[in-house]
Amino acid sequence: MLVASSIGQITSWGVLFYSFPVFLSPMEADLGWSIAQMTGAYSLALLVSGVAAIPVGRWLDLRGPRVLMSVCSIAATLLVVAWAFVDSLLAFYLIWIGIGLVMAGVLYEPVFYLVANWFRRRRSRALTILTFIAGLASVIYIPLANWLVDAAGWRSALLILAAVLAVGTTPIYALLLRHSPQDLGLEPDGDRLDFRREGGREVMPERSLTRAQAMRHRGFWWLAAAFFLATLATMAVIVHLIPYLMSVGYDRSFAAGTAGAVGLLALPGRLVFTPLGSVIPRRYITALIFLLQGVALGLLLMTHSRLGVILFVILFGAGFGAITPARAALVAEGYGPALWQHHGRHRLFDHHISGHRAGGEPGDPWLVRGYTTVLWILVILSGLSALAALQARPPDLDGG
Repeated sequence: MLVASSIGQITSWGVLFYSFPVFLSPMEADLGWSIAQMTGAYSLALLVSGVAAIPVGRWLDLRGPRVLMSVCSIAATLLVVAWAFVDSLLAFYLIWIGIGLVMAGVLYEPVFYLVANWFRRRRSRALTILTFIAGLASVIYIPLANWLVDAAGWRSALLILAAVLAVGTTPIYALLLRHSPQDLGLEPDGDRLDFRREGGREVMPERSLTRAQAMRHRGFWWLAAAFFLATLATMAVIVHLIPYLMSVGYDRSFAAGTAGAVGLLALPGRLVFTPLGSVIPRRYITALIFLLQGVALGLLLMTHSRLGVILFVILFGAGFGAITPARAALVAEGYGPALWQHHGRHRLFDHHISGHRAGGEPGDPWLVRGYTTVLWILVILSGLSALAALQARPPDLDGG
């Protein structure tokens, strides 16, 4: 179930999230819409996704991910088909509002909920597998979408991707997903229901706080602040990296290659940092991830050479890849699966994250204020996020 849903995530992320920039230039040439107009629809979709997380969380809490992800994947397919036939900018915006709604039901959060329910001892390994496999989405679907556009045109390319989305997601979610291991007569990690002892010691039930209990605990708010700041910094860098590199003299191909390499380096980052959380307190690992990103940005700013850019890619890419599984693991391990459900319901983190993703598209005022100043601000934000992560102690560490 984990591997299959991870493969479904590759297709969902690849078609709905990563392939979008590939279609901007051909749509601009064909329809006459500006890049800013089209990225505005994409930004709106991300914001809608954050707001839609509230009812999605309620559904997950009551009924689990199976029906939700199946229905949303069907809707996503139909919306991509509609995108292929779009001729009106208003219709384009309405389609992307719809895509934003279904993103909330098919991307990471429902599968993180699944991992929180189905795994305990092996949760770190499960998160590593999930995010590593799903991390291949950009590596596969950006070049695939580009090849399809060149070979068949952007409208036909979208129809082909819609077919891939239908085949690669809906059957997986409809046939394989289950709400909890008890649905199959199991305990978490595949243990039998009568399994109660491990290594001669009784296996204690996993602590699981309610939303109200967690929100009275200061560590939860430090955690929210840490990921708020870190994700603001990360998404701003991802959006503006290519224009910055071009502004300091690198050509477009080198800048684009650098951005792609960040995504590629995210994969080993997940493999290294996620398992470390099993032997070192995860808040320390998370703080280290945020510090690495700050150091990477500092190197990019201070060393105006290709070697500096390479060092930036290595450090920033590793941190970028580890942020998502770190967030999932900190919530599930620090507060329990029940809070993950309620966290999904209220989505303090991702509501903010979607908000500044929406604010970071090309064309915003940052582009005229000087990239150097902005990037130094992001260095500071990375440092502050590391400090906040260190303060995010779970309740059993400070008596909360």
